[in-house]
Amino acid sequence: MKRRDLLSQAVAFAAWTSLRSSPARAAEARPLVAPPDWPAFGPAPAETRKGDMLYRALGRTGENLSAFGLGGHHIGLVKEEQDSVKLIRSAIDRGITFMDNCWDYHNGKSEVWMGKALCDGYRQKVFLMTKIDGRTRLAAARQIDESLKRLQTDHVDLMQIHENLRMEDADRCFAEDGAIKALEEAKRAGKIRFIGFTGHKDPIVHNRMLDVAAEHSFHFDSCQMPLNLLDANFRSFARQVVPRLLGEGIGVLGMKPMASGAIVKNKIATPKECLTYALTLPTSAVITGIENMNVLEQDLEIMKEFKPLEGGQMRELLDRTRESARNGAYEKFKTATQFDGTARHPEWLG
Repeated sequence: MKRRDLLSQAVAFAAWTSLRSSPARAAEARPLVAPPDWPAFGPAPAETRKGDMLYRALGRTGENLSAFGLGGHHIGLVKEEQDSVKLIRSAIDRGITFMDNCWDYHNGKSEVWMGKALCDGYRQKVFLMTKIDGRTRLAAARQIDESLKRLQTDHVDLMQIHENLRMEDADRCFAEDGAIKALEEAKRAGKIRFIGFTGHKDPIVHNRMLDVAAEHSFHFDSCQMPLNLLDANFRSFARQVVPRLLGEGIGVLGMKPMASGAIVKNKIATPKECLTYALTLPTSAVITGIENMNVLEQDLEIMKEFKPLEGGQMRELLDRTRESARNGAYEKFKTATQFDGTARHPEWLG
């Protein structure tokens, strides 16, 4: 990206970030002005602040989520079950209501531990999301029921199709006997409330899923993707997918705000810079990995102090991280296979 493009992009970012910080944001959504070389943004999610936590609307579902989501994979990295349960409940007590999980995280351990944490009335305090890998009706239906059992609940608020990585995933999901059939049946049965999909590989694959959904007159409630400083300049979901989602009323869920730790580990940017950038984008929630109390306190402090980035701040960050973003060297989930669980376990797909 040429420097003059960075400067013009920063000016546009300043325009739409100023709209986000308007006092009226709590009452209504304001249109966003996209950077000049991006497609036009639709309305940003309406937001309110309660205490130190920000809450945002999820697409057109009528639901509001904490702007931070508790990453399900990382809670399975905690050494002891009781410590994981304590961490989850501490996050909820501090205002994080959006719970992320997946059928395959740590062979189901993440769901089991979260299920135990959500006992004693905690289930009623959260918006619970988990994901399935099944692409067939049979595999998806089985995984939905297994997730509900592990999570100790009769329903989840949002069920997402995990790892939309391949161009053919959309066709498999929308086939006559595909996963969408199982999801619709589960929704009618009251097992799930909303349906979405995730993926970390390429915005082209996400747009393919949205295209096929439109062909079947199907509306996703949410879409999850990597949104971080490096993404802005390499196979950018923010550029190529987010504007479309906003225009179609689909909730934007950001993940990998630190590029699975690579941005901070390689001293490209600080955790605060990473999370502030992701929150400045028109996301309904940013899912972040929290595996101990120190990280929880760090992230909550960032949320407490959060103010959308202004034009000069955005320009500096984009300029500083542009070379690091080149070729996806630090976004291995886009360019390599070690993050592709369904590639290592094709049997999960059905």
